[in-house]
Amino acid sequence: MDDLDARKQRLLRAVIVEYVSAAEPVGSEILVQKYDLGVRSATVRNELAEMAEMGYLEQPHTSAGRIPSDRGYRYFVDRLIVEREPELATKRRVRDVAQEGELLQSLLRDSARLLSRLTHLMSAAAIIRDAGLTVRSAVVSALGPTQGLLVVVLSNGHVESRMIECPPGLTLQDIGMANEQLTTGACGSTLRQLARSKPPAVQDAPGAQRLLVTVWASLRSLAGDLTRGTLITEGEEFMFGQPEFQRDAAAFSDLLDALKESDLLYEAIARPTDQHRAVTIGKENPNAQMHQFSVIRQNLFAGDTLAGTIAVVGPTRMAYDASIPLLNYTAQALTETLTRFLG
Repeated sequence: MDDLDARKQRLLRAVIVEYVSAAEPVGSEILVQKYDLGVRSATVRNELAEMAEMGYLEQPHTSAGRIPSDRGYRYFVDRLIVEREPELATKRRVRDVAQEGELLQSLLRDSARLLSRLTHLMSAAAIIRDAGLTVRSAVVSALGPTQGLLVVVLSNGHVESRMIECPPGLTLQDIGMANEQLTTGACGSTLRQLARSKPPAVQDAPGAQRLLVTVWASLRSLAGDLTRGTLITEGEEFMFGQPEFQRDAAAFSDLLDALKESDLLYEAIARPTDQHRAVTIGKENPNAQMHQFSVIRQNLFAGDTLAGTIAVVGPTRMAYDASIPLLNYTAQALTETLTRFLG
């Protein structure tokens, strides 16, 4: 990536600020009027033309102003951004939501909903596909003569509950023996192992054995569902308010549906990264259907275990300086809650 001199850096920052704000191509006259550049419009026009040749700006049509390219946004994010710390009131709202949830899925949905309202963009969260996650605890409780509740806690903090049909005539002793077998047979097992496992045998306790057969069928089903991963999205309505996507709302709606149904959105959010924070801009997304979007994502941890990812998704014209620190703060609050839950 070519380095830009100080003047070109100031111009690139100004073009991005103006374009993010107005969603209109930015002309040299506006830049000269609003920014103390110390040069005339003709000089600014020449600089903008040079930056377009270098690939940092684009011109939608002849005689129009300039807009940032994916390369321009990348330079801005990597070298020019001055992150805007979330306000105290915003931090308080994030903390309140992050501390209220008990289940990983509901916790992520509430946090994603708040993120979308704060950024006016779509937010998404992915619970990772990881067949190596282990079962931390598993307990079955009777809710009535023929109904029970199976609750499973995983090593990433995710809690899953399933209603089960209990065989008739169970005693408290049967349920206690079944829970003992759950502790020894399921706890510590990975989801991969659980999906292929068989219920342990219980000698001289036919009621407990029948209950274990039912519970194990539910455990195998649960393991299969969880290894497929979970995608949570909130704030799609804000995307339809973006000028880029208003031109053909029906086509854009079809695109969003296709991204979710085909797993492409999940993969864009949850795909592995060596960085603690990842920003993928436009054509940097591996799949062409994601080229209209930028994705800012953060990993979530439960202790040392990767639990999932939370992200902000929007047009390439987004306020990176505000969205990045807000997402970073949200991920930190969620990680603290998940780690405390497992403690």
